This record gives sequence, C-alpha cells and structure tokens, in this order.
Amino acid sequence: MTFQTISVIGLGYIGLPTAAVFASRKKQVIGVDVNQKAVETINRGEIHIVEPDLDMVVHAAVTEGYLRATTKPEPADAFLIAVPTPFKGDHEPDLGYIESASQAIAPVLKKGDLVILESTSPVGATEQMAAWLAEARPDLSFPQTHGEHSDIRVAHCPERVLPGHVLRELVQNDRVIGGMTAKCSEAAVQLYKTFVEGECVVTNARTAEMCKLTENSFRDVNIAFANELSIICDKLDINVWELIRLANRHPRVNILQPGPGVGGHCIAVDPWFIVSKTPEQARLIRTAREVNDSKPQWVQDKIKLAVAEFLQANPGKTAKEVTIACFGLAFKPDIDDLRESPAVAIAQQVVATHPGPVLAVEPNIDELPSKLAGKLGLSSIETALAEANVVVLLVDHKDFKEIPASILASHWVVDTRGVWTA
Repeated sequence: MTFQTISVIGLGYIGLPTAAVFASRKKQVIGVDVNQKAVETINRGEIHIVEPDLDMVVHAAVTEGYLRATTKPEPADAFLIAVPTPFKGDHEPDLGYIESASQAIAPVLKKGDLVILESTSPVGATEQMAAWLAEARPDLSFPQTHGEHSDIRVAHCPERVLPGHVLRELVQNDRVIGGMTAKCSEAAVQLYKTFVEGECVVTNARTAEMCKLTENSFRDVNIAFANELSIICDKLDINVWELIRLANRHPRVNILQPGPGVGGHCIAVDPWFIVSKTPEQARLIRTAREVNDSKPQWVQDKIKLAVAEFLQANPGKTAKEVTIACFGLAFKPDIDDLRESPAVAIAQQVVATHPGPVLAVEPNIDELPSKLAGKLGLSSIETALAEANVVVLLVDHKDFKEIPASILASHWVVDTRGVWTA
C-alpha cells in the first residue's frame, strides 16, 4: 500500500506537527481544521501555536508545496484524526469532535483508504468511529463487519509526545498501533514508518486506547502523591521540596515535584476516561484525580492567607488596595498551552474572590483568552513586581527562575513550584 496523499484532521498541538513531519518526508499533506484563521496562518507558512522549530518545518513544507491547509476534507489515501476529546458533565467523555470529524471525511472516503484515530480516547472510541463512518457510507465495507476484507482500514494510534519536544519525540518515540484487524495494523505501521524511527508496536484497538490512558493515569497517581505530600508537609511545617530531595536519595525512590494541580489535555483528562468505563474498579485512579483536582482550591486558600498576613502587617490598608500577581497561566513550563491549566483556574478564582487588582504574567502569550480578557490584566514581569503586594508562582517558566531573591523579599510570596522558596 502506498500513501501518496495524507490528510490530518485537526491542526492543533499534535495534528500540525504530525502534518509537518509527513510533509518534510515529501508526502503530499492536506491539513484540515475548522478554524479559518489557523488555516490561513498555515497557508502563509506560519504557525498559530508555540512549539520549538515547528515554524521552520511548516514554512519549508508550505513553501515547497507539500503542505496546505483547508477547512473542508478532500480525498486522500490516509486520514489521521487528531481532534480534541474533552469531557462533559460529570467527567463523561465527549466524543463530539470525533463524530464531527468522521462525518466530515466520510463523503471523500474511497476503497483502500486508511483512517487512524490519534485523539486520546476512552476504550471503544475507535470502534464507535468506525460505526459512524459505516453509517455515513453504506456503500463501503468496514472492519467491524468485513474483517480483513474490508474496503476501509481503521486503527488507533495515540500520540505520546511532550510539548516543547514534539518534533523530536514524534520521530524518535515508539508508537503503539492498534488496528481493528491485522491488515489495519499493517497499513498503519507502513504509514508511520514514513517518519517514525522508534518501534511500531502492534496490538488491538482497545489495548492501544487503554495504553495511552494507563500511561497518563500512572503519571497522575504519582503527581497526586507529591501534591498530597505537600499539603501534609505544610500542616506539619516541613519544607516539602527539601523533604523530596532527601527521600529521592534512596536508590529506589523517585518522588515527583508537587505543584498547583495538574493540567494539560492528557493527564488531567485521561484518567476520567478509565473511571467512566469502570467506576467501581478504578478507585485509586479516581482518588488521585480528586487529590489533584482539589489542589487549586488549597492554593487559593494560601493566597487568601497571604493577603490576610499582608493586611495584618499593614494596618489601615484594605483588601481593595492589595494587588495580586499570578505568575504563569500555562499548564507546564515554557509553553503557551493553557488547556486544562490549574493556573488558569486559580487565576479565575482569585479574580472572582479578591476585591483588589489581579495581574497575570504569562510571557508565552500575547493576549489573554476570551474567558480571562477583561478580568485580568496581562502584565510584564517588571510591572507585576513593581505593583503587586502578593506574588503567586503557578508555573516555573525559565523567566521566573531568574527573578532575584532580593526583589521578592519585599513581597508576600506563595510559591507552588518550589522555585522561590525551596
């Protein structure tokens, strides 16, 4: 099977780098996204997200004619679906974006095409996608009814890359590939071997789906341990950062670093996909999620305490005269991605409860998202340090690590990352 033209549905933090890497291997790539502004940006050879070196790869791919973007799917030999999979209501998985993507590509499918779901998904989502495609195209056969003889190949291959290192990890990391049949897996391996230097490990679709959820749930449980430890140490008047450094000197102990919560589109979401399918069995996974989800409120309480201590030290002042600066909004250091960020949730809560001015310092973005615009003032580091009484470190961006301790000494500090107080 040869893949002359590849279509990537969803040009976000995973889809665009994937499209760019295929295009860099001289494949014709059609990127599809509902965001007209993103499409226009890409077709100019520019990018709408922050990811090291991606701008150069996209510019070269567009300039050389291997990558173009559009809002409407076109015929291709392989379709990779990389759309969001958030949850709704009581942490129920929302497959709406996958359903919309399926309906969008269905009219242009032809016999022999390969459809791969890359979106992190609850177990069974790949089969559901195949069912939506079959419903839309009764003239074609699919693996769930025709097995190895199906017209369309369907597989799941979850992304497993680290923001800030996506281009390198797309190429070097192993890939777990779960086809609905052996031929589906074989076709998917052939496609990914276009650029993947790591091993393509074959399994079935359900195991591939569960593998990604398991990887992120493992991380979530370990972070929950660190976060719970930080709360315990605060109550016992112990420096948690020093404690973890000492405990990690044990040859078989590797405790992660606590923080203000857990964010991003994976670790904060994926464990709930397991809980939703097996609520009675996933007890530890659910508890870890609850620990991490409760950490932002604990941070909020520490901020309120800092304000109270400032007012006690400055009699005559009122809360309206106290300026709070939140340093960092992204879900991890040195990126612009605010998705599921505990820092955003904390900043929103501070704005809602604090009567005085609230500033946000986020050097990786040029403007605040609509849900924060008008409520927070986006500030430089220098302005925030000059105007704020209480400073809250929420993300350990490299720029924040360089702030001298002498400048911080005149502020009331809430440090959730152990950068300023460890």
